[in-house]
Amino acid sequence: MTKICRFAPSPTGFLHVGNIRAAIINFLYAKKVGGKFFLRLDDTDIERVRDEYREMILVDMAWLGLNYDQLFKQSDRLEKYEEAKNRLIAGGRLYECFETVAELNLQRKNQIASGATPIYNRAALNLTDEQKKSLRAQGLKPHYRFLLEDKITTWDDKIKGRITYEGRHFSDPVLVRDNSVPTYTFCSVVDDVEMKITDIIRGEDHITNTAIQIQIFEALGAKAPDFAHLALVKASEGKISKREGGFDVKSLRAEGYEAMSVVNLLSHIGTSDSLKIHKNFDELARDFDFAKFSKSSTNYDIGELGHINQKLLHSLDFAEVEARLKNLGVTEKLWVGVKSNLNLLSEIEEWVKICSADFRHKNRKEDQEFLREAASLLPADTSDENCWNLWLAEIKKKTERKGKELFMPIRLALSGKEHGPEMKFLVGLIGREEILQRLKN
Repeated sequence: MTKICRFAPSPTGFLHVGNIRAAIINFLYAKKVGGKFFLRLDDTDIERVRDEYREMILVDMAWLGLNYDQLFKQSDRLEKYEEAKNRLIAGGRLYECFETVAELNLQRKNQIASGATPIYNRAALNLTDEQKKSLRAQGLKPHYRFLLEDKITTWDDKIKGRITYEGRHFSDPVLVRDNSVPTYTFCSVVDDVEMKITDIIRGEDHITNTAIQIQIFEALGAKAPDFAHLALVKASEGKISKREGGFDVKSLRAEGYEAMSVVNLLSHIGTSDSLKIHKNFDELARDFDFAKFSKSSTNYDIGELGHINQKLLHSLDFAEVEARLKNLGVTEKLWVGVKSNLNLLSEIEEWVKICSADFRHKNRKEDQEFLREAASLLPADTSDENCWNLWLAEIKKKTERKGKELFMPIRLALSGKEHGPEMKFLVGLIGREEILQRLKN
C-alpha cells in the first residue's frame, strides 16, 4: 500500500519554523518510503484566512523545495463536509445544540465551583422537537456536537509510543458552528478519509484532537491513519507563534538564508542525530527514522541556523550556485576564493565590488612608505598561486615589520577589511596593476 502524508496549514498567518518543520518531516517520510505528499489548505476560518497567507504558503513551499503531489483547499469542499454531517446526524452521532457562549461559560464556572469536570453536560440531547423549533423562532441557530462514546481510545504513536485516553474526560466537540461552518476537527477527518491519508505527522499539541478524531473516523466507517506527534519547537525566549515576527519562513528567506540550511536545521532539531550538512533531500531521506525523534520539546536557535548556513555555503561547488550568481559576474575563481568567508550568499556582492577596478581604500599615513616598498617587490605574475608566498618572503627581507603589523596594511589596502579570503586568493583575484594602484593610494 502506498503511504500518503499531508501537510495541512491554515492560511491565517505566515508559516513559521514550527509548522514548516512538520511539513519537512512529512515530506522526508514520504520520500523515504516511496509515498506521496499532499498539501491541504485548511481555509474554512473565513474571519482569519487571508489570500496573502494562502499565496505565501505556496511560495514558501516552493522555496524550500517541498514539492507536493496534490493540492487541496477545504474551502472548495464544503459540500463534502455537509454530506458527512448528514451521515453523522442520521447515525445519531451529531446533535443540535443552542447554548450561547455566555451560557456555556456559566455552566463551566458552576462545574468548576462544584468540583466537577468542566465538560459539556449534554443538555441539548434532552431537547424535544418543539423546544428546538421554539429556540429557532427566537433567532438562535444551532451548532452541532459530536457524541463521543464513553470508551478507551488508544493508538501506537510512532514517536510518543502507546497513548490512551478515556472518552468521559472530553466534552463532545463542536463539529459545525452556528454559522454552518465546519470546524478543523471535522473537516480534517473527512479529508483524510477521502484522500486515503495513511500517516498523520503533526505537533504534539494535536494529541487531544487525535483521541477525538479517531472516534470520528470510526463513526464515518473508516480506519484511522497511523499517527506520529512531534515534540514542539520552542524559542529560547518562549513560544513560537506565526503571529509574531522573527520566526516565519518569509523572513528567513528575505534575510538571505539558504533554503537547505532551514531544511537541515528543522529536520535535525529534536532528534538524536548530530548535525550533518546535507545538500539535498535524498541524503536527508536516507537517514530518516522516527526512532531518532525525542519526546521532549526542542529549542530553535537562529544562531545555529547561521552556523549551518555558513557550512552549507562553504561546501557548495561553483556549479551549484552559478545560475544564481550569473548576473553578478562571479567567476569560479572568485567563488572558490571567497566562499569560506560568506555567512550569506548575498555577501558575495561586496567581494565582487572589492575585486573590481573601482575599489579604493585610504591607506594610513604611517603605512604608506611601507606599502610603496611592498609595491616595488610585487612579483610580475600575480596569477601564480605561489605569488603571495613569494611576495611575502621578499617583503620580510626588506622590513623589520612582523606578523599583523606586516600583512594587515597590505590586506587593508587590497580589500579595506581586516578579515576575508586568504591573501593567496585575494592577490590572484585583483590583478597586478590594480594591486599596485591600491598599494600607492
